[in-house]
Amino acid sequence: MKFNRNQKRMFFIGLLFIAAAFLVWVGFGAEIFTKTQVLVEKQDELLGTSYKEWEDQFVLGLDYTVGISGLIILSSSIIVWPQRKSRS
Repeated sequence: MKFNRNQKRMFFIGLLFIAAAFLVWVGFGAEIFTKTQVLVEKQDELLGTSYKEWEDQFVLGLDYTVGISGLIILSSSIIVWPQRKSRS
């Protein structure tokens, strides 16, 4: 399949958005699953002991990143499809 200029442009824009999504995922720590809370170890100043506590924090996971990438592929395909040239 040959792409015309508009199709190539949309293809590369889609790849750019997918690469950006994966860079954001790596920036969040490259976790496999999305988390809404993380376990943090805290120090008790009075007794000098440490304890673990859950804190609310969003960590993007690979599950959401793949879903976003799938939506980008779907929307890019929908945009590229009507731009094809008829060969008659």
